[in-house]
Parts: sequence; C-alpha cells; structure tokens
Amino acid sequence: MSDAATNVIGRLENVRSAIADAEKEAGRPQGSVTLVAVSKTFGPPDIRPVLEAGHRVFGENRVQEAQAKWPELRRAYEGIELHLIGPLQSNKAADAVALFDVIETVDREKIAATLAAEMKKQNRFPRLYVQVNTGMEPQKAGIAPTEAEAFVRRCRETHGLAVEGLMCIPPADENPGPHFALLEKIARVAGVGKLSMGMSGDYETAIAFGATSVRVGSAIFGHRDYN
Repeated sequence: MSDAATNVIGRLENVRSAIADAEKEAGRPQGSVTLVAVSKTFGPPDIRPVLEAGHRVFGENRVQEAQAKWPELRRAYEGIELHLIGPLQSNKAADAVALFDVIETVDREKIAATLAAEMKKQNRFPRLYVQVNTGMEPQKAGIAPTEAEAFVRRCRETHGLAVEGLMCIPPADENPGPHFALLEKIARVAGVGKLSMGMSGDYETAIAFGATSVRVGSAIFGHRDYN
C-alpha cells in the first residue's frame, strides 16, 4: 500500500473515532451518525483506499464529475451509496436521478417538479433532502429558513416527494452552532427526521446539535486542488 493510501486510511479512522466520541459526548447511540465522505475533485485512485477500508457512503458536488468516476467504482465495489450535495440544475435532474441514491439539495419549486417527473419516468426514487440557506447568503443555494416548512409541505403534497431530511451549510465566518440549532428546529416543525449538517471543520459540533449525517472531505482525503 502506498504512503498516500495509508495516510487516507489513517485520516478516515481518525474521523470515525471523532464521530464516535462526539456521539458519546452528546448522549447519542453509537452509529447514529452517518459519515458521508466527500470525494469531490478526487479520482478513483484516491477513493479506492477508502472503499478498501470498508466505507461505502460518499458525497459529490457535481453530476458530471460523479458520472465520470462512480460507474466504474460501482462495478468494482458493492453497496455504494452516493449523495449529491452540490446545487442541482434542472437540466441535470435526469442524470442525478439515474446516478444518485440521495439528493440533498432540493431548494426550489422548479427542481422539485422536475425531480418528481424524472423519478416517475425512471421509476427510481432517490431519497431527498431540502437545502436550507440558514445564513441567507445570496451566493449560496438553499431555501430561506422562513419558507422551509411550507416548501417541505409543498414538496410532499403538490409534487408527491417523500422529503426525509434537511441540509445546510453555515456561513464560513460564523459560529455554526446557531445554524445547526435553527435547522433542527425547522426539521421538528416540518416533521422531518434527518439532518445533514457539519463538515470537516465543525462536524463534531453538528453531532451535538442532532446531525444524522456529516459531510467530511478534506479531513479524510487531504488538501483539495480545484485547478
């Protein structure tokens, strides 16, 4: 095994251990939090060591990038669960429904309607999360917190979508705790059971606020090169 693969596996084990400690600290059952290993910008050679270590839940930001690498990996490894955690454009909805097991970024009426039509057409039903823009940041995707509960209801009643969770990305320069608390409150009001919140820098805090899944990339795969 290469040094790079050994390092990735070591970081994966550190994250797994930290999640277990955070679960215990929060008085939550061991294994109640799902680790979504965020593999965006990393290719199959970087991902395989994580798969070899037994991990099977991964997150990707872009449909086209995921299409280029995950079909090959799925042929080689059974039981992979793939989450779309980046913004979804309606012209990519068909591809997203075909490829992903969980779509975490439903955030507007048009995408809800398009997903409903595609899921019916393909007879494939990825699990769905609504993304909430808890910081009301104009550059970020996500529905406004004040509109989230009504939007979840419309997804269910108008579009027939079984929304199972909420997702957020707090502002980078703010304490994430209040944002996680807000998402948990919206979930309770909306009758939603799953919370995708927390990334490499704040996933332990997210677990304390009730995260059921955390999205961790650089703490596992290392520095990300966007070039």
